[in-house]
Amino acid sequence: MACIEKKSSNGSRTSILFLASALTPFVPAGAWAQGTAEAGYPTRPLTFVVAQTAGGLVDTFTRSMARHLSARLGRQIVVENKPGASQAIGAEAVAKAAPDGYTFFVGAQSAMVLNVVSKKSVPYDPVADFSPVGLLFRTPFYLVVNNSVPARTVGELIALAKAKPGKLTYASTGHGSGHHFTAEMFKVSTGTNILHVPYKGSAPAITDLRGGQVDMMFEGGASALPMAKAGNLRVLGATSAKRTEAMPELPTLNETIPGFGVSIWVGLFAPAGTPRPIIDRINLEVADFLRQPATHEQGKAFGIEITPSTPEEVSAILKEELPAWARVVREAGIQQE
Repeated sequence: MACIEKKSSNGSRTSILFLASALTPFVPAGAWAQGTAEAGYPTRPLTFVVAQTAGGLVDTFTRSMARHLSARLGRQIVVENKPGASQAIGAEAVAKAAPDGYTFFVGAQSAMVLNVVSKKSVPYDPVADFSPVGLLFRTPFYLVVNNSVPARTVGELIALAKAKPGKLTYASTGHGSGHHFTAEMFKVSTGTNILHVPYKGSAPAITDLRGGQVDMMFEGGASALPMAKAGNLRVLGATSAKRTEAMPELPTLNETIPGFGVSIWVGLFAPAGTPRPIIDRINLEVADFLRQPATHEQGKAFGIEITPSTPEEVSAILKEELPAWARVVREAGIQQE
C-alpha cells in the first residue's frame, strides 16, 4: 500500500487505488505492475514486418493499415519488407523478436500454414512462436496470363496446356506459397503439366509475366486486376466460390473445373509471449481500421474480403488448416524441400 500511495499525485487518486487493490486481493503484484506499465503503450515506433516485396497486395494493404494505426496510436509504424524463402525470412525475424509489443508480422496463410507443411523444416513454429492478433482479409487468386498466350478462357488454357505438356510456365512467389499450391491444385484438377518458376515476391513475378518470360500466374487482385484492366495482362478467372464484387463479369474457375476453389487469408501476429493487453489493444485498433469505409473501398478495388476476427479465431484456423493442407501436399505429390 505504501508503494501505491507514493505513486499517487493527490488524496483522491490514492483512495481510488487503495479501494481497487482492496477489492482485488488475488491479483498478483506483477500483473498489476504490468498493466500499469502497458497503460502508456506505445512509447516508441512499432515495426510491421511484411514477408513480401514492396508493391504487392499484402504490402499495399499493410501500408494503408500502418498509416491509420499510426494516427490512432500516436507513434510511427515502420513497414519493413523481408521477402525470401517463401516468407520464412520475415516470419523467423518476428518469431525471434522481443515479445514487447513493438514488432508484428503480417502473416499470410502461405507463411503460417503452407510453408510449414511443404518444407522439411522451417525456422519457426506457427503456433508456439506467435501470438495471433487477428485476421485482416481473405482473397481469392486471379488466374492471369500474358497477352501473348492465345487462351482467352480457362477452358482454352487447359486445352493449350494439354496440347503442349511441359511447355507452359507459371510463376509463384516461392515454393510452398499460396500461388504455388493453387497452381499445383490446378494441374492436378485438370491433368495438365505446367512448369513452375518461383520468384521472391509478387512484384518481380508480375514483371516477368507481363514481359512474357512466364505464361501464367495465380495472383492477388491488388497486382493482377489493375494490370488486367489496363490491358497489360489477361485475367481468365477467379478462385473464389462465387464471382467477385471487384469483377462480377469474370467467371470463377469452378464454373469450368467443378469444386475448384481457393481462398487465401492474411492476419497479424506478434511474437509469442506478447502481453495480452497489448494484443487486445492492437486488435481493437486494427478492427477500427477494418471498419472504415475507405478500407472497404480498397478491399473492393483489390478483390478482397475484409475479415476482422479475434485472436482465438485465428488460433482455431491454424489448428484446422495445418493438418488439412498437409493432406493436400501428400495427395498432390508436392515434394518437401
